[in-house]
Amino acid sequence: MLVKEGFKVVDICKALNIPRSSFYTLVNLERDTREKSMENLDDRYIIDKITQIIAEHPFWGYRRVCAWLNHREDIKINKKRVYRIMKENKLCLNNQQLHKAKRKIDTSKPRATRPNQWWGIDMTKFLIPSIGWVYFVVLLDWFNKKVLGWHVGLQARSKEWIQVLQDAVMSACPEGSREYQINLMSDNGSQPTSTAFMKECGLLGIKQAFTSYDNPKGNAETERFIRTIKEELIWVVEFETLEQAKQMIGHKIEKYNSEYVHSTLGYLSPNEFTQKWIQQNTLIIAD
Repeated sequence: MLVKEGFKVVDICKALNIPRSSFYTLVNLERDTREKSMENLDDRYIIDKITQIIAEHPFWGYRRVCAWLNHREDIKINKKRVYRIMKENKLCLNNQQLHKAKRKIDTSKPRATRPNQWWGIDMTKFLIPSIGWVYFVVLLDWFNKKVLGWHVGLQARSKEWIQVLQDAVMSACPEGSREYQINLMSDNGSQPTSTAFMKECGLLGIKQAFTSYDNPKGNAETERFIRTIKEELIWVVEFETLEQAKQMIGHKIEKYNSEYVHSTLGYLSPNEFTQKWIQQNTLIIAD
């Protein structure tokens, strides 16, 4: 517990007047005791936890479920046991549910190596029976998978796209967007190619890039987030009002940024991954 609070081992041993070898013996004993108690957990308890996770994230596989149990529920359990329990209780995804696209990966696709280097913006729509079509616009940072701006409304004109872009700049660029040399990927739709939107990008110092027919995964990170929102919220909830849709999507995005575990981020959430990157790079600068 002392290590988790940020104290150095040498300082702890000095305060307790014990050698470091004794300290590590105690730490290993505590860990072994904890792991043994976790191994003895009844499968029924694990099944209940997994069922709760699947209810909120119905398209998660056993690896992501295992990561959630370890990192969010503090249940130390290995992937083999999670897979066995999920398979025995028919909680695993079947091949038809996976919807994996069999496409050749374009190696020329840009990759973000820092925050605010590559952003992606995209749009989808969904139906509220009492209202009609509702539009959802989202802007995502490719590096940390964090949602920086979004809009839900009855229209998705250039005006709404510009507002999403401005919200992202306000959220992620305290020193002004021109300081970050941001690239923005989008499709060739009427909104991102409109005079007003392109002018706004120019004023903000944001360089636009567009997906092409020979690069179907050009904005895959943003599209994957939209699919997640559809699978876990839009497709499973029958919204009655526009305001309800805004509130629930906003709440989902807030939880996504703070809690959603990504395998590509080392099973950290976008906020956690960003904080870790900031800490590491601050240490590098300090050295």
